[in-house]
Amino acid sequence: MSASLPGSRDLPASQYDLSTYWGRVRHSADLSDPRTLFTSSSGLEHAKRLVTQYKQGKVQSMSPDLWTAKKIIDSTLHPDTGEPVFLPFRMSCFVLSNLVVTAGMLTPNLSTVGTLGWQITNQSLNVAINASNANKSTPISTSTMVQSYFLAVGASCGVALGLNSLVPRLKRLSPGARTILTRLVPFAAVASAGALNVFLMRGEEIRRGIDVFPSESDAAKEKRESAGLPLESIGKSKKAATLAVGETALSRVLNSSPIMVLPPLMLVRLQRTAWLSQRPRMVLPINLGLILTTSIFALPLALAAFPQRQAVKAESLEEDFWTKAGEGGMVEFNRGI
Repeated sequence: MSASLPGSRDLPASQYDLSTYWGRVRHSADLSDPRTLFTSSSGLEHAKRLVTQYKQGKVQSMSPDLWTAKKIIDSTLHPDTGEPVFLPFRMSCFVLSNLVVTAGMLTPNLSTVGTLGWQITNQSLNVAINASNANKSTPISTSTMVQSYFLAVGASCGVALGLNSLVPRLKRLSPGARTILTRLVPFAAVASAGALNVFLMRGEEIRRGIDVFPSESDAAKEKRESAGLPLESIGKSKKAATLAVGETALSRVLNSSPIMVLPPLMLVRLQRTAWLSQRPRMVLPINLGLILTTSIFALPLALAAFPQRQAVKAESLEEDFWTKAGEGGMVEFNRGI
């Protein structure tokens, strides 16, 4: 993101009001906009030059071109390292990367092998996305990553197979109700394992803490930027890390809820119609269309649940930060995605 580029002058966090949920939704829609994936290397370098010029004081005010450049930077570069996130694991590619995997998990009447295969594929993708977008002030070791991966795979496969075995035994339910519950099994597996995956992959952050920064007033920020000084970390907080990881895990559950619930329920309804009953080959494209449409709208809504740059009272963290707080007794940290 722009924070990793040269210059002491910070860009506005967004052209939208991030203190409101709807403002964060619009900002998240920019971050997850798939059109930024088509930005060429020269286009990225041009965006970095524009943003750097603003941060170094060579450009005095925001312009439409500069907002576009910031959008490209924010959706492409990691905020801690300044390096491009591998394309399939960017938030702007989240919908496309998950489309085929989600469609596979939601395929009606999957065999045991199919269920295991798609759950393993989904958790592999989750691990890659979590590792690529995690807070890099506390790096994840390879051993931790491997251990977290196998635990998450075991959890998702266990939940999926266990519920698939349990639902047919619920004889008191009508066949229609059992069909609906069977279609919702992937949601239970994905939601539980997805949240677990985030905690496992980012557990090192909770154990060691993440960088915390003092909140600044506009006057203090202007004074620091005019002196050419960067905003320095005031230490690492385990409580901030716990909050950051917890909110990220919850946002993953919120994101998977509509994607894994609405399409299968709508598909069950559509499969009862005469038109689709006579055209079984249309089930797959309709399933893909339902998942794609739901994903496009669900992702910004989930990402916006919590601010990316989180501000909290210093007194809610460790005692070491109580005397180091910034404006209004507040401190900030990067939540990660």
